[in-house]
Amino acid sequence: MYPLRRNRRLRKNQAIRSLVRETVISPDDFLVPLFVTEGNNLREEIASMPGYYRYSLDQLKQEVKELWKLGLKSVLLFVKVPENLKDNKGTEAINPDGLMQRAIKTVKDTVPEMLVMTDVALDPYSSYGHDGIVENGRILNDESVDALTEMSLSHARAGADIVAPSDMMDGRILSIREALEDEGFIDTGIMSYSAKYASAFYGPFRDALDSAPVDQKDVPKDKKTYQMDYGNRIEALRETEMDIDEGADIVMVKPGLCYLDIVRDIKNEFDVPVAVYQVSGEYAMIKAAAEKGWLDYDAVVLEQLTAIKRAGADITASYFAKDAVKLLNG
Repeated sequence: MYPLRRNRRLRKNQAIRSLVRETVISPDDFLVPLFVTEGNNLREEIASMPGYYRYSLDQLKQEVKELWKLGLKSVLLFVKVPENLKDNKGTEAINPDGLMQRAIKTVKDTVPEMLVMTDVALDPYSSYGHDGIVENGRILNDESVDALTEMSLSHARAGADIVAPSDMMDGRILSIREALEDEGFIDTGIMSYSAKYASAFYGPFRDALDSAPVDQKDVPKDKKTYQMDYGNRIEALRETEMDIDEGADIVMVKPGLCYLDIVRDIKNEFDVPVAVYQVSGEYAMIKAAAEKGWLDYDAVVLEQLTAIKRAGADITASYFAKDAVKLLNG
């Protein structure tokens, strides 16, 4: 006896597969990370991230114009800070004429409608490469929160739409939210890196910004005392719930592919937008394998991005965003 229901009927050609597809990615899904550096007419390729670049402000203008034409409407800014401006307290982070502040203004002056999110963490500014202030071999929490709060205010004053604390210090969302409210920035959003794991996939990013922890006595060698243990799942829900209670508008899971179970848990549990960061190590692996001819770059990129959205991501921060949109646009 033949089955009355044959599931393959809905797979027999591209037209029917497209018609019944459950998960569809679009340009509106993407948040584009952008790396900014000092200088003029600079478009520096990052060695460990082939095809991805650091931009001087004049080149940043051209890049955001191109993104907007492609239909990419949101960017996440990171800056590479000169060594002579780094210290343990990240003092340069609150300079109103600092690189981040100028980058925010550059994007807004170039494409006023572009949504600008900013990285809030001390590691690009830290002489020790940590997301917080270092003292006697420890990362200080409350003192770091104070610095991150001032940094967020500085970004809001420069015109940021959303600040994105990526540090994983306890209590920083509440401190930032209260400070923004007190200063009148009631419409400035917070995208919290709520479940950021101590991952081995961040290496190329740290190359891009020269922000890896330094190898010095009395300086922690890694970030495991504040970023999450990758063996933990329930902890991610607890961290996310606390951030929402403290005022986060969007929550993020980082990295992406190895943590899609966490994405689904958070999406099922909480009624807020969920972002995922498909990180530099994920990008570098696909690029390297594609260059070797070991996989189909275009196919794998779209498959991974679809998997991230299928898991529950409303927003995907991805270095593949431009390539993906070009593929989607045909």
